[in-house]
Amino acid sequence: MTTATHPYDALMDITARPKAVFVRGAGSYLWDDSRKRYLDFVQGWAVNCLGHSPPAIADALATQAKRLLTPSPAFYNETSLKLAQALVANSAFDQVFFANSGAEANEGAIKLARKYGSLHKGGAFEIISFEGGFHGRTLATMSASGKKAFEPLFEPKVAGFKKAKLNDIASVEKLINDNTVAVMLEPIQGESGVWPATDRFLQELRALTEAHGLLLIFDEIQTGMGRTGKLFHYEHAGIAPDIMTLGKGIGGGVPLAALLATERAACFEHGDQGGTFNGNPIMCAVGLAVLDEVGKPDFLKAVTETGLLLESELQKVSARHGLGGVRGRGLLLALDLKLPIAPGIVAQAFEAGVLLNAPQVDTLRFMPALNVTRAEIAEMIDCLDAILTKAGAARRVA
Repeated sequence: MTTATHPYDALMDITARPKAVFVRGAGSYLWDDSRKRYLDFVQGWAVNCLGHSPPAIADALATQAKRLLTPSPAFYNETSLKLAQALVANSAFDQVFFANSGAEANEGAIKLARKYGSLHKGGAFEIISFEGGFHGRTLATMSASGKKAFEPLFEPKVAGFKKAKLNDIASVEKLINDNTVAVMLEPIQGESGVWPATDRFLQELRALTEAHGLLLIFDEIQTGMGRTGKLFHYEHAGIAPDIMTLGKGIGGGVPLAALLATERAACFEHGDQGGTFNGNPIMCAVGLAVLDEVGKPDFLKAVTETGLLLESELQKVSARHGLGGVRGRGLLLALDLKLPIAPGIVAQAFEAGVLLNAPQVDTLRFMPALNVTRAEIAEMIDCLDAILTKAGAARRVA
């Protein structure tokens, strides 16, 4: 399809999109080419942690672009060294590999675990992941994922992934054998509808993997960089994994991801891992700017407080309309609608100028900027409440 302004058919058609074309963003708001304003509670699926086009990121991009674009990953560059050191200083890890996407970081984590197995566990290569998990769209990360829609796609899948049940430690233990090298999970499963692993389960998982000499891999693509009120989600459980992946929020809107590992787990040898744009100075300059903002204690405290406010307001909406519970942590939350009406609500909210997300047909997911204001939360809640009232959702709930 082509309009007088936009040739839609030139872009590969890989998902359903509304016809609005966005041209500008600031904070929690986007504007399309007709100047209509939208309140954004999706933020690129938790990507724009500081909102749209924040000055800190714009300034970092402009400054670094005038200094150095890339010298090639065959050489060190100052910005990537600084960001790697900052991440190590603020985490439980010793080394960092930078990537361009969460899927690439997770692919690297899978490769690193298999390398560890070949060196230290007699060639063990199997990784236990979880039903409902989502780790990316490469062949290996799709195979690691527990998303039902992926099962018939792009066969044959990459072998070596067994699926346990989230929050069921016995289901994990049952799958461990001599070929097992690692356990990999999202601490909150985002794509399947914001289903959190309990802190106790994460603690049990750490103890189990240590008892069997396995690596524990946390996919913090969506939960990392302050999204749940801690810089990294593993801090809530008082444990530390051996490997962690970051994406989305670490770039604040630009393509940046990271694979972090302890010294014990970081066993890549020269030639095992690489990439043309890995550690790109411009992207790493943005990462430094994001970490500087998000890493401030007052910032993380505000995320926790704002998350509690959003959770409370969603619970009130649920009570008024006879809906289900609110799941998640910090500013990664979901509302259980108890009915398959989520896509319709998203469409109506879009028309009303509010961007929401439906990861499942009965679930709304909320991923606003980490600096979202109380007034913006109230604006979104008013819109959602009006849509539910108009739809008579409460009367249709059995």
